[in-house]
Amino acid sequence: MTPSIRATAARPRPRSLTLLLAVTCAVTAANVYLCQPLPAAVAASFGVRPDAVGAVATATQLGYAAGILLIVPAGDSHDRRRIVLTLGVSGAAALAACALAPSVTLLTVAGFAVGVCSPVPQLVTPLAVATAAERRGSGRGRAVGAVQGGLLVGVLASRAYAGALADLLGWRAVYGVSCLLTLALVGVLARTLPAVPATAPSSYGVVLASLPGLVRQPLVARVVTSGALVGIAFGAFWTALAFLLTGRHHLGPAAVGLFGLVAAVSALASPYAGRLAERLGRRRATTLLTALVVAGWLVTLPAGSLTAIVLGVIVLDVGVWGGQVVFQTVLFTLAPALHSRLNTLYFTLRFLGIAVGSLCGTAAWSRGGWTAVVAVGALAATAGLVVGALPVRAVRGADAQRAARTCGATANDPL
Repeated sequence: MTPSIRATAARPRPRSLTLLLAVTCAVTAANVYLCQPLPAAVAASFGVRPDAVGAVATATQLGYAAGILLIVPAGDSHDRRRIVLTLGVSGAAALAACALAPSVTLLTVAGFAVGVCSPVPQLVTPLAVATAAERRGSGRGRAVGAVQGGLLVGVLASRAYAGALADLLGWRAVYGVSCLLTLALVGVLARTLPAVPATAPSSYGVVLASLPGLVRQPLVARVVTSGALVGIAFGAFWTALAFLLTGRHHLGPAAVGLFGLVAAVSALASPYAGRLAERLGRRRATTLLTALVVAGWLVTLPAGSLTAIVLGVIVLDVGVWGGQVVFQTVLFTLAPALHSRLNTLYFTLRFLGIAVGSLCGTAAWSRGGWTAVVAVGALAATAGLVVGALPVRAVRGADAQRAARTCGATANDPL
């Protein structure tokens, strides 16, 4: 049963709440990707090679994965509102540390802290699903699509905004302005974000301990593994693309950041991906969207053509972000008491994959240029396609009851 949402003194209407949650996802997700168009500017500031700054992106993604793994599960056993506000204040402090970092090493450490404090979208998405269920009794796909559309806009806009601001005021201003935006968001959320009672009457330790049992469930395992493999492809692409554009095409941070806006077409497609999952089913929707990721990589193979790169960015991002909406929509068909933990598992492996992809993309670029990067990304995406399209063994009867008890759901909850 979906938990009821307790009203606060200034609780917004359902549609306004969905918009607020989308904006929340946009601002907090943007903080994770600020560093992607900045390697050349940061390297010049500290007098190091651009590929040496790749560790900042990797550390930020690893921090994001750690935050999702250790913090997001608490959303099932604690008030998500309090967690979101705490993360917002802590994230602003970490962004300020990035702006003041005196070396690449300390910037990397501060970037890790930014990642740890940024898993707010993974906490507010279940809230959007609960609101949609309370308002319409269904509409999971639409709710996930709307909120994830906000997240996508934040990711894309962060690259353009970070690149342009770095050209205008320097890379430190990027983190400073983001710190102020995050604090402003916290002020709005403190007045308007509703509270949701805990869906799992368990302690944080019990909720965290249930994760291994949950990931062993066939459907969950398929979804999170495929998401991780696509994450590798995504991380390799956007990390190495900055090297390609600044090195081979001699573009500055602002121009590199604009490639995020090139992918804005995927923001239009993202809300429809949830409906696609509901109409086509997991396997067909996953196959279609992950195939677009593979196709996007292959389109970019002629690295000397900016036209090919632009087209590849659009195709790849439609597949990546549409697939993420599909995966989350599928996971949210399971017990509401598990939603924060399902997000934990999916996004922990997703961002570990992105971190690994950032590392592999940097290594492939150093050793074999863009052709090697394409080989790494296309191979990872193909593996994600195979895993995501495989059939799932149904869990019924006594096995289903044992699985539900292991994960902290009831025997009547879908799992």
